[in-house]
Amino acid sequence: MAYKITDACISCGACAEACPASCISQGEERFVIDPDCCISCGTCAGVCPVDAPKPDED
Repeated sequence: MAYKITDACISCGACAEACPASCISQGEERFVIDPDCCISCGTCAGVCPVDAPKPDED
């Protein structure tokens, strides 16, 4: 299950730096995760100071 970044994102970039698959980039309002390359490892959620990345259950 891929992760998505919620509205809680403060655009600090910690998730993008930590992503082993390099699939997180700055979007218009917050960082975004490319679900096609996300390996569902949860590294982004582990480093986020505001707990913005969540499993995408849609």
